[in-house]
Amino acid sequence: MAHADAATERTLLTETDRTARNRRQIRGWLAVVLFTLFALVLVGGATRLTESGLSITEWKPIHGVIPPLSAQEWEQEFRLYQRIPQYEQLNKGMSVDEFKTIFWWEWAHRLLARSIGAIFALPLLFFWLTGRIESRLKLPLFGLLALGSFQGFIGWWMVSSGLVERTEVSQYRLATHLVIACLIFAACMWIYRALSPHSGDAAPTKKAGTMAAFIAGMSLFQIYLGALVAGLDAGLSYNTWPLMDGAIVPGGLFAQDPVWINLFENPKTVQFFHRVGAYLLFGLALVHMISSLRAAPQTTHARRSVLLFALVTVQAAIGITTLLLQVPVGWGVLHQAGALGVLGFAIAHWRGFIGEYPRETAIERRN
Repeated sequence: MAHADAATERTLLTETDRTARNRRQIRGWLAVVLFTLFALVLVGGATRLTESGLSITEWKPIHGVIPPLSAQEWEQEFRLYQRIPQYEQLNKGMSVDEFKTIFWWEWAHRLLARSIGAIFALPLLFFWLTGRIESRLKLPLFGLLALGSFQGFIGWWMVSSGLVERTEVSQYRLATHLVIACLIFAACMWIYRALSPHSGDAAPTKKAGTMAAFIAGMSLFQIYLGALVAGLDAGLSYNTWPLMDGAIVPGGLFAQDPVWINLFENPKTVQFFHRVGAYLLFGLALVHMISSLRAAPQTTHARRSVLLFALVTVQAAIGITTLLLQVPVGWGVLHQAGALGVLGFAIAHWRGFIGEYPRETAIERRN
């Protein structure tokens, strides 16, 4: 009987080692996915800031990987761009060489988007077929693959909004596209942290985990507000801080009718609420840090709350600088990078209160 128990324990130990190895491999894969997603969002931001997103006027999911390779093909691509309102109203008289500059931004963005599909799908298939994916992860990972595929359609839906009557994409569709990208990023981070070892520290307070979740949600909502700001070019006006149009609360916030439309289509209102969202996020992170340090300063959770507050503070400083400088491309991209960094760390911090996924194989020791 003792021999059988020992054999069973050795089998369980071997299975536990295999689970740990599989989790390390999947974390490594997800780390590459997270890095690529981060780069994709930044290139997308640069594409928006350089007004390059409408330079490719056709959706060719497969053939579009190959850029123009001859002068004739460049002329053909340029003629397609000359048909849309953005060229007629904003860029009329642009040369082919000038067109190439905006074309390459959009082409790089689409290439990265296609690459992330392969980077996610091929390892997923390998891990799935070789039995390395735990049963609880199969549906979430497949759901992320489906959402990523849908995001490709959303990207074209966004671009198409600027090809007929507008000179830029719809701010509603831009916000949808960015939020879905951030949801995919956040979900990958959530799974990555859930597969990582966690400390055994208890939460500093009963509400610390809830506060961490709220901060993560507010980080995502603030990105949504930022997308509306970008879509309306709202950051190019009212470039003062802390006052806006000469006041803490400027007038004319609800000048449009119906009133609710101001929240989405009035550049002043959209920028104001983005500022308010930043103040709220800063305050939440500050309160979370202070309460965690007071209750349990030596815990991992408290130390991470300090880092989270530091990231939010740096991001706020970047945002203010970007506004004061009237959104130069470099600072705009840096601000978007900071937003994604805050979101990713907030998700990881929140997951820290929940802990690692339970192992499917646990060892029961008997005395």
